[in-house]
Amino acid sequence: MSPTENYLPGFLALELDGDGAHPAAWRAARHTPAELLTGDRIRSTVLAAESAGFQIATFSDGPVLAGQEGNAGLDVAGRLDAVQRAAFAAPLTHSIILVPEVDTVYTEPFHVATQLASLDYVSGGRAGWLVAASGTEREGAAVGRAPVEGAALAAEAAASVEVSRKLWDSWEDDAVIRDVESGRYLDVDKLHYADFETGPEFPGTGYSVKGPAIIPRPLQGQLPVVAPYGLIGGDGDGLEGGGLDVGGPDSGIDAVLVRAREVSELAAEVTRVRTLFAGQVAVIAELDVVLDARGQSAAARIAQLDSHTPWHSSGARYTGNAEGLVEVLTEILATAHGVRLHPAVLDVDLDELARLVLPVLRRRGVLAPTTTDATFRDLLGLDRPLSRYAAVEHQSVDF
Repeated sequence: MSPTENYLPGFLALELDGDGAHPAAWRAARHTPAELLTGDRIRSTVLAAESAGFQIATFSDGPVLAGQEGNAGLDVAGRLDAVQRAAFAAPLTHSIILVPEVDTVYTEPFHVATQLASLDYVSGGRAGWLVAASGTEREGAAVGRAPVEGAALAAEAAASVEVSRKLWDSWEDDAVIRDVESGRYLDVDKLHYADFETGPEFPGTGYSVKGPAIIPRPLQGQLPVVAPYGLIGGDGDGLEGGGLDVGGPDSGIDAVLVRAREVSELAAEVTRVRTLFAGQVAVIAELDVVLDARGQSAAARIAQLDSHTPWHSSGARYTGNAEGLVEVLTEILATAHGVRLHPAVLDVDLDELARLVLPVLRRRGVLAPTTTDATFRDLLGLDRPLSRYAAVEHQSVDF
């Protein structure tokens, strides 16, 4: 099954990184700066998002580099690993989908696949993967690696996704047998080699992954993979092959993030991308949000925060009251499967969203209801796939 063709109701995702999307958000937070990097902070924000009715929580990641334009962590000392934050939140929550951003340029693909499969287990199938691919000189230097640029970024992302998908399939669903009588824990005939190797056209440093995985197949079979539109190959953002594809069994993605410069352009851009991919992938719009709150206008709030550190986000930004945001989201969700919101300050904007925006959208029938223990694949309308190796005979792992 491809992503649901119904335009309404849709879903809302909330970005939970740091204190908010604005680089000076910590100045308006309700906690001390030292509390940002604690389990209590993760718990409070993710539970607030779930209680508000958001279907998805995303967790951005990457090195915090002072002076990097658009870096939401510009004014803070660091951030916790996104997968670890999601894993910490998983047993505390019951309905919200947890989607960490994971690097594909400087992170070993075998470890990526293992960590995400583990997250799928601890969350009961409420996990996904937000693909990231960035390799500036400063980001590379942070991990002692060379910079990666241009089409090589998309190629790195595609290779990492392909490795992960093959590793997730390398254990058949019934590979674990726990046969006390024979003393066998596994049926070795149901474990398979991934046998991945980058080709000669790969622009980066080539590598190979043998497999199989070191963890059983994820509960969802394949975690849904979400990626920015710019990493898609072929028709995606001018890339001529080599990037992620749509609907493919290997480097295919399940949802694409779409941005626009202005709020007025976002619905049209969603429609264009949705038409381009002919319903093969869920389309999620990206929207920065600053709301009137605490007796202060959104414009005044932004001016105050910008006086400390300017916000250089290049995406569409809604600045105004809750009623206006309801109308904007209603319009976007008429074409998009979902919208990911980036609140300027979590401790301020999330309260307004919970009180004045999500309840109205739900009453209008625009927003899908939350469902306890539903998987991410369920939310996207995707069937659980069989392992690609399930029908392969005589190619099991030798021990």
